[in-house]
Amino acid sequence: MAKVVVYPGSFDPVTKGHLDIIERANNVFDKVIVSVFNNPRKRPLFDMEERVKMLKQVVKEYDSVEVDCFTGLLTTYLKQKEAKVIVRGLRAVSDFESEFQMASMNKKLDADIETIFMMTSTEYAYLSSSMIKEVASFEGCVRDLVPEFIVDRLFEKLKERDHLF
Repeated sequence: MAKVVVYPGSFDPVTKGHLDIIERANNVFDKVIVSVFNNPRKRPLFDMEERVKMLKQVVKEYDSVEVDCFTGLLTTYLKQKEAKVIVRGLRAVSDFESEFQMASMNKKLDADIETIFMMTSTEYAYLSSSMIKEVASFEGCVRDLVPEFIVDRLFEKLKERDHLF
């Protein structure tokens, strides 16, 4: 049986920290499904279609990585994908509490689901999509933090949204 893992997230935008987890999960599992979650509590900068398109561009070199999207419960989505494992990246100890709560709830909803935590590589331990958007909104350099083709799209999107520049 092939081991399939789902890496869910908002990916708004995808960062090099996300890519680090995707690459490493790809080395451990037979198939990685990177899935954009539509969280109704968040107001993303990029819409679902844009985030999926960016992720597909980022992972195009990996044959065993699939990009998808979902709404609703993650446990329901995993059943649809016939997956039993979730991978989550941890940047710091502060991430653990909320990730632990989510993993515990997922386990309560479906006892067959396992969550695997991967520590983000040290060079990306401080990095988040929120921080990227904040730095970019003040015209800061984010070139080393996101895939190259995303930089211009990020600034264009911020300009559309905020008319800052």
